[in-house]
Amino acid sequence: MKEFLQYHIIAYGDHVIRVEAILFLLIFVFAAYFISRIVRKIIYQLHVIDEAKKYSIFSLFKYFYFTMVFMIGLRILGFDVTILLAGSAALLVGLGLGIQNLFSDYISGIIILFDNSIKVGDIIEINKLVCRVQEIKLRTSLVLTRDDKYIIIPNTELTKNPVINWTHHDFSARFEVTVSVDYASPIGLVRRLMEEAAKEQQQILAEPVPFVRFSEFGESALTFSLFFWTQDVFRVENIKGFVRESIIEKFRTNNINIPFPQRVIHTK
Repeated sequence: MKEFLQYHIIAYGDHVIRVEAILFLLIFVFAAYFISRIVRKIIYQLHVIDEAKKYSIFSLFKYFYFTMVFMIGLRILGFDVTILLAGSAALLVGLGLGIQNLFSDYISGIIILFDNSIKVGDIIEINKLVCRVQEIKLRTSLVLTRDDKYIIIPNTELTKNPVINWTHHDFSARFEVTVSVDYASPIGLVRRLMEEAAKEQQQILAEPVPFVRFSEFGESALTFSLFFWTQDVFRVENIKGFVRESIIEKFRTNNINIPFPQRVIHTK
């Protein structure tokens, strides 16, 4: 048995890899994987933090943990890790200027995972594109748009550009639907009908209460805005469409007109 463990699998120069080193490495990797599963289970069982933060914490742990496992694994095989680190540092300095954007993406990924400004499941708007964050990695993030297209975004884009996070503090957000009516329309009735149209939609929250604001005197119409809150932020355009359908049906039933633009032409 001892002879088997001391058997040389690979030998080059003064360096030898024996069977015992391979077996020890396999045991170490299995134990490291088992420990990572235990840590993941512990993190996801915590009730004091939400799911998005659990994902960020475990992602950071996973990247650093498996980097250490890789370095220790090299040490088990007999490689001098200090020489490898020194060589890697020199190589990275030499390549730094050529791949600085790549490093910037990695640093941005670490920042995003640390500060939780953007989390998995958040609805964000970047460069007028509304999308849901599906996955955050070190270099890129995967998002899903409202037309069900997956887009891979470099993390630098999320840190250097203004980003609207619709669900940063709360999973509900306020939206509005605007409509114009004839100047002869009764304002009280218009308000009531628009509020009824909002309350009929199950996706619209009862609290805060939807309300109507008289926005402005238009050139040929009175403009009203209906404000409402919903948790279905990602599909809110569908909700707006249903609200508009309900409003126009109620207006027609109550003889409230949505006027066409009007122009008065004076001729000599």
